[in-house]
Amino acid sequence: MDTLIIRPYRPDDQDRVESIFIEWNRHIAGPDNTDAIEVYIRRVLDEEIRHIPEYYQKEPGNGFWVADLAGEVVGMAGIERLNDDEAEVRRMYVNSGHRRRGIGVRLLSHVEDFCAEEGYARILLSTSEMQEAALGLYQAQGYRLDREEVAEEMSNRTIGGGVRRYHFVKDLRE
Repeated sequence: MDTLIIRPYRPDDQDRVESIFIEWNRHIAGPDNTDAIEVYIRRVLDEEIRHIPEYYQKEPGNGFWVADLAGEVVGMAGIERLNDDEAEVRRMYVNSGHRRRGIGVRLLSHVEDFCAEEGYARILLSTSEMQEAALGLYQAQGYRLDREEVAEEMSNRTIGGGVRRYHFVKDLRE
């Protein structure tokens, strides 16, 4: 059995990280938002994914990790510091050929441990109605629904276009 290692992102992971991000977002695109997903993909690649060292690894309290299975990057997750007490899980994806094997749980556990070590009181995250498996994962791991919103405008966090977003929180000090 191959060993899964959660390790910090390295520049030589870039192509694989981009591939996983693109593949998943195209996978969840419905026929009504294919064009919007492509615009969103380009925006996030340009603003964030192609700048992981600057976006996630430069400032204390942030981080970006990959799930490495026998030398192949099969997943990723980032943490973005929001303030002294809160951080947000960002860009958590697992390659389609490796889903439902506990990799997402391992990534989430890793970023939670990081946040606890950094002294954060809470972890926030959000996902869309298009990601049913993620909704189940977060609830099963103790995240509680904080609020819902319908995102109209596109950003590097949502495709907009009336897609419902679910915002979750987990208290680390309970």
